[in-house]
Amino acid sequence: MALKVEWSESALASLTEAIEYIGKDSPSYAAALALQAERAGTSLQALANRGRIVPEYKDSAVREIPVGKSYRMIYKVEGASVNIVAFVHTARDLASLIEETSW
Repeated sequence: MALKVEWSESALASLTEAIEYIGKDSPSYAAALALQAERAGTSLQALANRGRIVPEYKDSAVREIPVGKSYRMIYKVEGASVNIVAFVHTARDLASLIEETSW
């Protein structure tokens, strides 16, 4: 059975911001990032537990998969749904982001 995948507003906003920023210099790289993120999200319908547990969070329900070379898609598996809670650049301090949010 396919799980329902939903993006949080903040994760979508972060993805959009990344695409717009990259698109200023390279529309093709921006389009590639958008496609990779969409495919990564869709893949969670069948393989939600494939991502590694987020080391900074230490909760087996909160996992991540890489998107491109520079981004982390962080999601939480809850029953029959997967909630993408963050789309974060790898250079960002995730520990401080975790303190600001409640996943």
